[in-house]
Amino acid sequence: MTIKTRFAPSPTGFLHVGGARTALYSWLQARANQGEFVLRIEDTDLERSTQEAVDAILEGMEWLGLNWDEGPYYQTKRFDRYNEIIAKMLEEGTAYKCYCSRERIEALREEQAAKGERQKYDGHCRDQGPRDTDEPFVVRFKNPTEGSVVFDDHVRGRIEIANEEMDDLIIARSDGTPTYNFCVVVDDWDMGITCVVRGEDHINNTPRQINILKALGAPIPEYAHVSMILGDDGAKLSKRHGAVSVMQYRDDGYLPEALLNYLVRLGWSHGDQEVFSLEEMKQYFKLDDINKAASAFNTEKLVWLNQHYIKSLDPVYVAKHLEWHMADQQIDTSNGPALAEIVTALAERAKTLKDLAASSRYFYEDFAEFEESAAKKHLRGVAMEPLQLIQKKLAALTEWTQEAIHNAIEETAAELEVGMGKVGMPLRVAVTGAGQSPALDLTMLLIGQARCEQRISKAIEFVATRINS
Repeated sequence: MTIKTRFAPSPTGFLHVGGARTALYSWLQARANQGEFVLRIEDTDLERSTQEAVDAILEGMEWLGLNWDEGPYYQTKRFDRYNEIIAKMLEEGTAYKCYCSRERIEALREEQAAKGERQKYDGHCRDQGPRDTDEPFVVRFKNPTEGSVVFDDHVRGRIEIANEEMDDLIIARSDGTPTYNFCVVVDDWDMGITCVVRGEDHINNTPRQINILKALGAPIPEYAHVSMILGDDGAKLSKRHGAVSVMQYRDDGYLPEALLNYLVRLGWSHGDQEVFSLEEMKQYFKLDDINKAASAFNTEKLVWLNQHYIKSLDPVYVAKHLEWHMADQQIDTSNGPALAEIVTALAERAKTLKDLAASSRYFYEDFAEFEESAAKKHLRGVAMEPLQLIQKKLAALTEWTQEAIHNAIEETAAELEVGMGKVGMPLRVAVTGAGQSPALDLTMLLIGQARCEQRISKAIEFVATRINS
């Protein structure tokens, strides 16, 4: 049997990290077993579903690289199919029309609450015959009243719910639209889903859905209900803990590899291993290894993973993701080094691609002013002679190589009989505008000979003005 899983978000908002982890686990279950992965958009909530949210979900899935084999399917395009099944169930007696008014239902709930009883529909219309009337009605599933539903959850273990605990679920509203719990059942059946991976908030829905599947004579999939993700303070993850939208992590400078690696470890493990490639995830992932305890989000761990991937992935690949941030920060990269070279030069210092982009601006654009603290410390009168001499030596270079630049700096220090720092630090501030950069010879190589000479002249003018003021 081919393993077939699905991710079925509702397009009422962005793709959040909890949903992304569920999608990842479902995707891995399919990929680890040479199965198929389906993307389904559950948009039956017509008032809250938006095209903007659909686009955000698709963008998030594509950015993460969680490719699907079928879909995206849209529930709103399958209403004819749902209504066909509902009509058949009414005919077979596994569903019935309920004419109870909203007032009656509310009164029933108040009475049950006053008695301390569980609030559920009392089956008033369950065994009544069809009415020849124009009264509005809903369609309810005739849930079994005896026995229980038992299923072995991959995460929770054995779960048993007595049928008497459940009421007759509404499967079609009074306006004729089918309800979420019913659409899910028909979709999973029609699409041949063999394993459902979803959040623990759906556990109460599962027995109801299993009973409907049984009534339809459909196969019952396996289930895995994963725990929620908490913030580092133990509360449910929310906006106050930082970014919760997947694409916000893109905007904040994280690589998809880092977020996927982090999410897979939020509730799943393979020994003590922390860093996993996608291939390793596919090789080792098993649903039964998911921890049923809630997981706490730790941003520091995510940052650590992001730094690891910025440093270890192919610079050309990282540069493709960096392009977005350069454009977002309006840095024109057409006049300067290849982005892959920037990644190689700055990877050791960068926590995020957003930081990397910001710190690389001087490779492509001239700066209006020197960083105040760096200029105050290093562009003083004593820097004049080293700057003038190194400028001459650099101008005389016929080959602009890292070795030639390094030798010129060394020779300047030797001639002036000063330490390398007395030449290097004023030079660094001159060419970058700041007091920190990668190795100076590499930095200057990437900035280019003409730009370096122009910036050194600017620094010499700055020192001269400072001396004369």
